[in-house]
Amino acid sequence: MSRVTDEIRSRFKCVKCQHDQCQTKELAMTGSGLSKLLDIQHNHYLFVSCENCGYVEVYNPSILEGKKGQLGTILDIFFG
Repeated sequence: MSRVTDEIRSRFKCVKCQHDQCQTKELAMTGSGLSKLLDIQHNHYLFVSCENCGYVEVYNPSILEGKKGQLGTILDIFFG
């Protein structure tokens, strides 16, 4: 996952204030049904917060990592 967070940090530009510094944090949470009952945290998300205004975007890192050859293109779409 560090490759994804490194790429996001290097290309980040806030859509609200245009600031170019961010913090990233991974969050894991349970789903519903049996995974909730057994506290299995199989849903992982990456939260990217602008250090200037606090605006937060949420990404599914497994989708970004699953498109390894296209990671740069995907991040170009998100961050211009």
